[in-house]
Amino acid sequence: MKTASKADLYRKLPSVDELARRPELAGLAHEHGSAALTDAARAVLNRLREEISCGGLGADRLNLAIDGLPQAIERQLRHALRYSLHPLVNATGVVLHTNLGRAPLAGAALDHIRHTAATYSNLEYDLETGERGKRDVHVERLFRKLLAEEMSSGLSRAQISTIVVNNNAAAVLLALNTLAEEGEVIVSRGELVEIGGSFRIPDVMAKSHATLREVGTTNRTRIADYERAVTDKTRLLLRVHRSNFEISGFTEQPSLESLVALARAKNLPLMEDLGSGALFDLPSVGIMSEPGVLDSLRAGVDLVTYSGDKLLGGPQAGLLSGRADLIARMRSNSLFRALRVDKLTYASLEATLLAYVKHDHDAIPALRMMRLSKAEISGRAETLAQKLRSENLAVDLIDGDSVVGGGSAPSAVLPTRLLALEWKGHGPDDLAAALRQSNPPVIVRVEEGRVLLDLRTVFPEQDQTIALALAKLPVS
Repeated sequence: MKTASKADLYRKLPSVDELARRPELAGLAHEHGSAALTDAARAVLNRLREEISCGGLGADRLNLAIDGLPQAIERQLRHALRYSLHPLVNATGVVLHTNLGRAPLAGAALDHIRHTAATYSNLEYDLETGERGKRDVHVERLFRKLLAEEMSSGLSRAQISTIVVNNNAAAVLLALNTLAEEGEVIVSRGELVEIGGSFRIPDVMAKSHATLREVGTTNRTRIADYERAVTDKTRLLLRVHRSNFEISGFTEQPSLESLVALARAKNLPLMEDLGSGALFDLPSVGIMSEPGVLDSLRAGVDLVTYSGDKLLGGPQAGLLSGRADLIARMRSNSLFRALRVDKLTYASLEATLLAYVKHDHDAIPALRMMRLSKAEISGRAETLAQKLRSENLAVDLIDGDSVVGGGSAPSAVLPTRLLALEWKGHGPDDLAAALRQSNPPVIVRVEEGRVLLDLRTVFPEQDQTIALALAKLPVS
């Protein structure tokens, strides 16, 4: 029998228009639109042409492929139109996993977003006067209650205000540009940090049009170094919390109280970039090295910048809390409008802050996860291990540590109980890859030749999801 030429095979393929008009695809056209259907048909036909061109598709296989074109187009269409961003199971034990979206939102935050964003809202409308209002008011009252009413020293209640921008990097940029444009900012060399995404303090300083004045050394900076560096060009003293690394050994760093005293003596504002920032009693869960927002304000820091989606447990946002007069200057900076947040962020942040006001910390997922005891996690792990053990899967329970993550509390660990898995006939990377391909994906960590699951960061209702994903592993 004569082998069909490539030209003969190409001629067998229907045209895109002919294919898109087939009656059996009418339902897809109605559901997804004719343009999307046409694109899917074109993509499927292009793949067949590529296979013919490479010599990998003979006449018999081509006939089968043509018969299956409607099904192939439906698969292509659904693949092309599926969401790229979708939920997954975080079994890594990293509470604020940057790559996995950091802090999960509280249920009340999701409800408030849905309730206010699905219709119109009073985002910038004063219901009492009927005139234009300010979007800040929806969270300002809550920040005042959480910060100003708790002050025992430092700034008084009337002196404290808070504004919100889109992340902490934006908060630092806005503050530096407002308070130190064309002037100098004094920072210790040991605090010139770089965080994820190549965000560096010197770079943001340059963008703000402020001049960096480095003092001290990488490991040792004294208050006298700051004092000698103050000139008539100095506009700001800046302290940057090393939230994602530590320096140990032969080190020295001025106390916050000494920096406050120097700032007062020189009539300069003192700003502290906390990075993460917490409104929660972290020592109560064993995290001792991470300063809170109130700690800084009580010590007399004039301005604190911190994140909304880290230790606060809310949406991505950059928060600036401190002296009302400094906040007012930043609010009037044109950069503030460029960096401001939308109604979704305000709705989510408002609901998160209300949980703090009610002292309902377990309503905030990240805080609830940090508060879980090793015993609580161990009980769940033992129950899940009994479901998972099979001839195909070896399961052990071992002691381990969870971490906060997200560039927060780098030395802090939370004791936990881990499930250590081995898939018979396969390596740990094979098992991790198989779990990533499950629906929903399950993300784990691999250490010492085994896959480890930490239920601290797994919602209880997801335990069964993990069990189903592992039950689908093929038997070797």
